[in-house]
Amino acid sequence: MENRAKPTSLQNNHFVDIHEILHEEDEEEEGEEQEQEEDGKMKMAEKGRGGVSRQYKMKEAKRPHRNFSRQVSLETGFSVLNRDSKAKDGRMNLRSERSFGGFDSTTRINIGEARKGDFSIFRTKSTLSKQNSLLPGGRKDQKELAEAQRGDGSNGNDESIHNGVPAGRYFAALRGPELDEVKDYEDILLPKDEKWPFLLRFPIGCFGICLGLSSQAVLWRALATSPATKFLHITPFINLALWLLAVAVLISVSFTYILKCIFYFEAVRREYFHPVRVNFFFAPWVVCMFLAIGAPPMLTPETLHPAIWCTFMAPYFFLELKIYGQWLSGGKRRLCKVANPSSHLSVVGNFVGAILASKVGWKEPAKFLWAIGFAHYLVLFVTLYQRLPTSEALPKELHPVYSMFIAAPSAASIAWVTIYGEFDGLARTCYFTALFLFILLIVRINFFTGFRFSVAWWSYTFPMTTLAVATIKYAEQVPATMSKVLALSLSFMSSTMVSILFVSTLLHAFVWRTLFPNDLAIAITKKRLVKERKPLKKAYDIRRWTRQALNKQTPDTIGGENDELLHGK
Repeated sequence: MENRAKPTSLQNNHFVDIHEILHEEDEEEEGEEQEQEEDGKMKMAEKGRGGVSRQYKMKEAKRPHRNFSRQVSLETGFSVLNRDSKAKDGRMNLRSERSFGGFDSTTRINIGEARKGDFSIFRTKSTLSKQNSLLPGGRKDQKELAEAQRGDGSNGNDESIHNGVPAGRYFAALRGPELDEVKDYEDILLPKDEKWPFLLRFPIGCFGICLGLSSQAVLWRALATSPATKFLHITPFINLALWLLAVAVLISVSFTYILKCIFYFEAVRREYFHPVRVNFFFAPWVVCMFLAIGAPPMLTPETLHPAIWCTFMAPYFFLELKIYGQWLSGGKRRLCKVANPSSHLSVVGNFVGAILASKVGWKEPAKFLWAIGFAHYLVLFVTLYQRLPTSEALPKELHPVYSMFIAAPSAASIAWVTIYGEFDGLARTCYFTALFLFILLIVRINFFTGFRFSVAWWSYTFPMTTLAVATIKYAEQVPATMSKVLALSLSFMSSTMVSILFVSTLLHAFVWRTLFPNDLAIAITKKRLVKERKPLKKAYDIRRWTRQALNKQTPDTIGGENDELLHGK
């Protein structure tokens, strides 16, 4: 039975019924639909007292009430509200200042006190279950782990691990040119202050090293065999050394990443859903085709076997069907949502495959691949150039990633020359487009300054190398002094860049040991776990409770007095 305190005068304290407030955990369980409903009610609260009272009566009927109530004054209620708000702020700040480390601290104490972070959440499920079954009491520990996750409310975290993360979530939670830096207000699933296992820190962007070295092998073969640069008398052994080095690096990187696929397949899936790194899954097959094209003449015949082209092009083509299908069919991974400069990697492979198909003597498949690559390059180029308003915002930082614009038109011109045997009008159109984009980047030197070294920089070397090879082909068709000087200049710039990056990679890997930091980009949650507090929520709650209490106990005759109290008159 409700107890009400009848006010005697305006100066006396009004006693109202203040029911117990739902805790923050209960409010979060109501879901996004309840939050949207509250936001709509907040906007309508300012229109009039009558509409407000009806809305909150409906809301009051929906909320589960306790069987008891207490009678306090308005001043006491305000003081309790302030104290509860401070406590909630403290809990929220404490939660946002730490990463989850796979599980909460209470879970770690109950399951395994020796580990700071549980990295098994990214391990391959079959491998993990097999290892647990071989250990004594492994099944029991696995059940305890599942119960602890349910008791700690981490079911959402586990769901966010094993389900695909939306592309827009990467743009919202990450920043940087390669989307590899976590924003300050985001939590991650693994500890930031602890060094992760090596395989978890090994990104697929390491195939960019192979791209840079294999394209250099193609460049130095062209310099050694082209009539335009015959006067330099370049020895073919440079091409042989670079080719062997590229093969060795490709084998090492491929073997390491295969181990990552075996033991940490969930991390590989995260990289596949990443809007930037998904394009590096094309890189291994592009590298293999580069190595087949740039193979030393002393080791390979003049005409390659068609089986080589089928072996390297088949997986690339199937992956291309998957990615291009997402671009075409729409959805959350349509082109205007995920387009970024690294998307050119999914296009360049068509032109490289056309060159290799022409080398093995298959002209028609070469023309087919060239047409596919050119059509999708035009769409991608327009999308990136005009920045559709419906697309996700690209990172603001400037970076050598924009050199990827050069790769596709340069490779298109080389492929056209290889297929048709002459540097005609279409080949020159593609080449001059690439040359203009290169000049456009050179004059804006700030595109290439002010950023820390990372492995991803390697993938930005092969566009300049491809442009240098295209210039050599152009110098063969137009044997002028200017064309030869341009070819030598671009070749020198490309080789210098690769040499600097190679030395920097060795220093970061073996001397400073900073080549592979924690890969925070794969550890983001599927949904943001810490919600932003609304700046007017506290004041809105006070106004809501005050109006609700006064509407319950105040008759119509003293309505004017309550309005004066609410508005401070």
